[in-house]
Amino acid sequence: MVRKFAFTLALLATARYALASSVVTNVDAPQVVEKKPGQTANYTEVCTEISGALSPESVIYPGASRFQELAGHYVVSSSQDSACVVEPKNPSDVGRILKIVGRTKTPFAVKSGGHASNPGWSSTKGVHISLNGFRTIEYNAVAKTVEFGTGLKWEEVYAALDPHGVSVVGGRVAGVGVGGLTLGGGYAWRTNQFGLTIDTVTAFELVKPNGEVVKVTEKSDPELFFGLKGAQNNFGVVTKLTLKAFPQGQVWGGMLTYAIPDTFAAVASAGAKFSAEVKDPKASLLSTVSYFNNTPIINVFPFYDGPSPPAGIFDTYLSIPSVANTIKTQSFVSFVTSIPGEELNGKFRGYFLGLSVPEYSDSFQQLVNKVAFDAGAELTPKSLVFMTLATEPFQPDILKHTSSPSAFPFTRSKMYTPFNLFLQWADPSQDAVFEAAIKKMRDTLESALVAEGHKDVKTAPLYSNYALWDTPLNRIYGSNLPKLKAIKARVDPGNVMGLTGGFKI
Repeated sequence: MVRKFAFTLALLATARYALASSVVTNVDAPQVVEKKPGQTANYTEVCTEISGALSPESVIYPGASRFQELAGHYVVSSSQDSACVVEPKNPSDVGRILKIVGRTKTPFAVKSGGHASNPGWSSTKGVHISLNGFRTIEYNAVAKTVEFGTGLKWEEVYAALDPHGVSVVGGRVAGVGVGGLTLGGGYAWRTNQFGLTIDTVTAFELVKPNGEVVKVTEKSDPELFFGLKGAQNNFGVVTKLTLKAFPQGQVWGGMLTYAIPDTFAAVASAGAKFSAEVKDPKASLLSTVSYFNNTPIINVFPFYDGPSPPAGIFDTYLSIPSVANTIKTQSFVSFVTSIPGEELNGKFRGYFLGLSVPEYSDSFQQLVNKVAFDAGAELTPKSLVFMTLATEPFQPDILKHTSSPSAFPFTRSKMYTPFNLFLQWADPSQDAVFEAAIKKMRDTLESALVAEGHKDVKTAPLYSNYALWDTPLNRIYGSNLPKLKAIKARVDPGNVMGLTGGFKI
């Protein structure tokens, strides 16, 4: 009975990773918004103009059956009541929309998978642009590349490529959109072997703010190519990505669930041991310390890019008594889609927040357990639904797998592993409480790293998809910021992309 309960808990409690204001409500008519200084039309008038420029069926208003499907997010606090959702079908449609919102100075959003938790990052009170229509996938066996639309989610790309025996470097769990993860930098299961997702991009199909559609490569526009690799949506709307493809066979992996408190210290030590000792580039690991339904739990997701790992890599974890074990040899798409998380999708409020970790010591791992479990007990009466702290150890040389420069990270001299904190809660009146709580947890962990001698963690590159909205730009773009500003001035002199969310250059 204990095993069954713990496994069910693991399925419910595992949320997405690598990254909030009002809940979406349906109304009967288009929303009319009062004009503001600099705005030449109200939002509803802009929606009507877009409808005329594209087609009436391309514009969806609140109350329509597809509105929530296209505008909703992984956490409801990331969604807003937009005046309309526009679903363009091709890059030229996107160009027409950008010209209209730019001329009228109308706030807009661009949504791929809807996994952002920051308020207004891919939602708006104005015009919401859904990339759902960009869903083509083309594998070029000669060039060994895959070209696919940014309306897709990673598991859809993996499933389409599986019959060809190839794959791409992308998201680690189902439900994450290809656009936001890639443009933010993109960490993936195979990071140890192939680097960041952006390191495998060979081309971006970009709709510039002036409506021009271009294919950006390192050869065609090296500066803009550099900027698109990690600087999010500052230069326009990316509608298609081209990534390197590589052979993909069966993989080994799954989920280990630990729910017996006496095992938690040993699991933390196993994480430190894996981080320090495992050098096999095909081995990866994700470990989540979670709190759900007033219950602490640890889920570990070992992964090996092959049918079975050599002896010794994951033996420590396997020797610790677990209450559930789903590890097996399987296809890569099967592995990704087997990781749970859909149960909480679109139901609760939530924040992601990250920090940069140079190494995972045993003492730090033990502190992660304590911070999570103490905060979980404190926040449960305040409507906490789910909490997880995700350890993601990577090998220190992964940033050396490419010589092509990128906006993120702004230094490749040292690897800082992205560490993610995620909270979900039910009561909107508690937003400030949970914001303060997640920042306190981050500060506690950062202070511990500083005490261990890692004084640079508070200035190290911070993965933008795990960065809270008030993160200073120099933590994300650092020394690359002047160059990015120059690219921005050339590509978007009217600052059209400043009308949408994200970390703005």
